[in-house]
Amino acid sequence: MDSILVSVLMTSYNREKFIAEAIESVLGSTYTNFELIIVDDGSMDDTVKIARNYERSDERIKIYINETNLGDYANRNRAASFAKGKYLKYVDSDDKIYNWTLQYCVDMMEIYPDAVLGIRHYNNIKEDFLLPTATIYKNYFEFDILNVGPSGTIFKRDEFEKFGGYDAIYGPASDLYFNLKMANLYPVVLLKKEFFFYRTHEGQELNNRYSYLQYNYRYLKDAFNLPGFPLNAEQKKYLLRRQRFWYVRDFMVYIKNTGKIGQAIKAASHSGMNFIHFISGLIELLLIKLRIKGNY
Repeated sequence: MDSILVSVLMTSYNREKFIAEAIESVLGSTYTNFELIIVDDGSMDDTVKIARNYERSDERIKIYINETNLGDYANRNRAASFAKGKYLKYVDSDDKIYNWTLQYCVDMMEIYPDAVLGIRHYNNIKEDFLLPTATIYKNYFEFDILNVGPSGTIFKRDEFEKFGGYDAIYGPASDLYFNLKMANLYPVVLLKKEFFFYRTHEGQELNNRYSYLQYNYRYLKDAFNLPGFPLNAEQKKYLLRRQRFWYVRDFMVYIKNTGKIGQAIKAASHSGMNFIHFISGLIELLLIKLRIKGNY
């Protein structure tokens, strides 16, 4: 199986504290037929200097530096544009993979050649392979399947390119929209081993709560309008109502933590949350709080 080239994609921005560990975790792989493509998005620390040291010692490593800062998902697309492998495997520059990760991911994808996306799955589903309708339905009404970032996925490069990569207009929710878009059309392989180490720290995009407020309703609403999306009108209506509840909750938490009411309102408008949507979510939130209070 080592005959299959895997393109390992690592994007970086001010990751001098972590990038050496990330690179070494890839170089330690038992699966050796890979290229490691590192695209730096204009780091102002020693990230590039550290990466260059590894590039000089291993011809499988190629480093590219952006002239201007592209942002997270536009930079992920640029990294993919240099890839030559059958599969794309993102490894974030602040995460690590295990020495068996690439072998495991490739083996699972090769077992199910019709699949285009492999995704880390944390719940107890007995199947390893799901067709599009089953994936979407289970994701929303049984288990959370598609809410996984790039490090928890593996893609076939040809189909990734046909999709045009990530839709960077959704900010930090771009991965969620992309997973939905791909799973809507192609079978999915569920990868049930914990194949990467996810590091939590202050510099993560996950901590950018304002960006999530800007996109966390909009991406789902747009996904539901994808051609052939396998949910009926009532199911979509219910899920959007549920999303409004979660959005209002996050909106309130953001204001409580920052005091930035105007900024929160601006984010809600950008995400497509109009006044009626917001009131609907607020009512759901208040009703749930009353139910919880009534049980104690």
